[in-house]
Amino acid sequence: MQYTNEQAALVIRHQNETLRIEAWGEDSLRIRATENIQFTDSNWALSESVPNANADIQIDDTAQTAAITNGRLKATVNSSGVLTFYRDGNQILREYYRNYDGTVTNESRCLKVVARDWKPLIGGNDYGLTVRFDPNDGEKIFGMGQYQQPYLDLKGCTLEMAQRNSQVTIPFAVSSLGYGFLWNHPGIGKVTFGKNITEWQAAATKQLDYWITVADAPAQLVENYTAVTGRAPEIPEGLLGLWQSKLRYRTQDEVLSVARKYQEIGIPLDVIVIDFFHWTRQGDWRFDRDYWPDPKAMCDELHAMGTKVVVSVWPSVDRKSENFFEMFEKGYLIRTERGSLQTYAFQGDCLEIDCTNPAARQFIWDKCKANYYDFGIDMFWLDNAEPDFDVYDFENYRYQLGSALEVSNIYPQLYVKAFQDGIEATEPGKKQLHLVRSAWAGSQKYGTLVWSGDIASTFESLRDQLAAGLNMGLAGIPWWTTDIGGFMTDNVKDPEFKELLLRWFEFAIYTPFVRMHGDRGPHDIPALSDSDHGGGSLYTGHSNEIWSYGADAQAIMEQQLKIRDGLKPYIETLFKEASATGAPLLRTMFFEFPADDKCWSLSDQYMFGSDYLVAPVLEAGQTERQVYLPEGTWENVNSKQQYKGGQTIVVAAPLANIPVFKKVK
Repeated sequence: MQYTNEQAALVIRHQNETLRIEAWGEDSLRIRATENIQFTDSNWALSESVPNANADIQIDDTAQTAAITNGRLKATVNSSGVLTFYRDGNQILREYYRNYDGTVTNESRCLKVVARDWKPLIGGNDYGLTVRFDPNDGEKIFGMGQYQQPYLDLKGCTLEMAQRNSQVTIPFAVSSLGYGFLWNHPGIGKVTFGKNITEWQAAATKQLDYWITVADAPAQLVENYTAVTGRAPEIPEGLLGLWQSKLRYRTQDEVLSVARKYQEIGIPLDVIVIDFFHWTRQGDWRFDRDYWPDPKAMCDELHAMGTKVVVSVWPSVDRKSENFFEMFEKGYLIRTERGSLQTYAFQGDCLEIDCTNPAARQFIWDKCKANYYDFGIDMFWLDNAEPDFDVYDFENYRYQLGSALEVSNIYPQLYVKAFQDGIEATEPGKKQLHLVRSAWAGSQKYGTLVWSGDIASTFESLRDQLAAGLNMGLAGIPWWTTDIGGFMTDNVKDPEFKELLLRWFEFAIYTPFVRMHGDRGPHDIPALSDSDHGGGSLYTGHSNEIWSYGADAQAIMEQQLKIRDGLKPYIETLFKEASATGAPLLRTMFFEFPADDKCWSLSDQYMFGSDYLVAPVLEAGQTERQVYLPEGTWENVNSKQQYKGGQTIVVAAPLANIPVFKKVK
């Protein structure tokens, strides 16, 4: 072992590996290791400038040990190179190592398992990498982005680190032991938070790179994390009311007729969304003028009503697109390593734009500016942002930045960056929001509003979205939303779906954004055209406006929108807080009450900011439910009855509302 202090970093060299540990932000350390000649120069998610820290480095050449301390966080390295981390002197994390050196009990020395396991990939300088840590009994783990499962606590879970439709990998974990851990690698991998071991795996990487921070409470961990990865900007005005969308508004007249009816019945419509296949072909990135003859006039009329306009953009490029051969010739498209030169086949033979290529990002923005933005389109819905592959065979795709195995998870962040940079260059300082179906660590700084993807219209799915939204917030993404009612509805006339829709709507009132969207089946509405392309060629779903489900349902939704309107000043303060500290709007109970042990076990209720406790109805037919109230005084916003905290109560939950309590100050 060779230990050195190199420019305030502790560097350990042993055989072929170089390990580097350095202060990186408040009470935080960055750990890198490589078996190559040198480290890469990419900081990946650690994009923000941090003040220089005066780390204390101690090296004992005789004992072949070393330690580095930054504030409350200390890391030690023993004579075998095994890392152990301490918060205020208490061990919080130690590498898993079972080998012949006497550092562990005799019965496990023969296993020959090392903490940092490098497996060279044939023919290059990439490695498959497994990093192992000892488990901590009783520990709970949260964050990591969005997974379609009901588990808020991820202890015991194995998670694929890959972007898929409705799965968002943001590899930042928050521990109940008071530390946060960022796996700072954008490649494909897997993490297991097992009872017997914790393992982080990268399919292909040039180096190990992770970041760890400590604090007393989850709120401070998220603040430390967003200080080094970036925070959400200020939100644009006029977006906190109703967003209206469906699959699909097929014509300019359909969009205007919906907006006019909202105005006629006196319901403010903040946003209307023009979904996919309003275009000619995928990759043309322009309106089909047969059905959208005057986009500027449409936008002007909608703006006069106080309604902003969002248009869907996909990264897929059909071979028959007017832009395909230019993009293919210039290397702007994702490549396949073998077999067919195709990555996506929905309604076309497509490749997808390579958003890791800056020139490709400029290309798509130039097209969208000329064909959308210059007509008055306010915001973009960056769909299929994973990107969505026909087959998630990541070893078969390559980007300018590297193989998909090594870099694929950063794609949605760079997809948004194309539009963020383009709008900033066009209108410097303009507040931005981009509705996106995926994200990676640090995406929040690009004005990314993540929605939870093409999910099922079931109560089980609603339950999963609650866990997903709360863990997204802990992973640094404060702007998050879902399709109210779920996306995939087989029969829009099913009474059970109406109940689900209303329960979902009531939940959405206490989330960052209220979005009516979904594919309301069955697909029995004839296409407008028998052509194989263009805006009239594809099916659409049934109506999805608030009047589409009968007078009783409309009355409930209108009442809920009045509640939302009254909440807007409060919600604005939450967005400002997110920009200042990284705090999410949707908060786990323990985020607000970390000293309350019971709050660490609650997964079916949450805090909307610091003032409102929300208990959504997550089961069909449920008309009452249990709610735990932490210490303090709480007022039921529906009945106005007050309760003393520190107890679990049973609360009525009629179809017209869900239990919500406001903290009495």
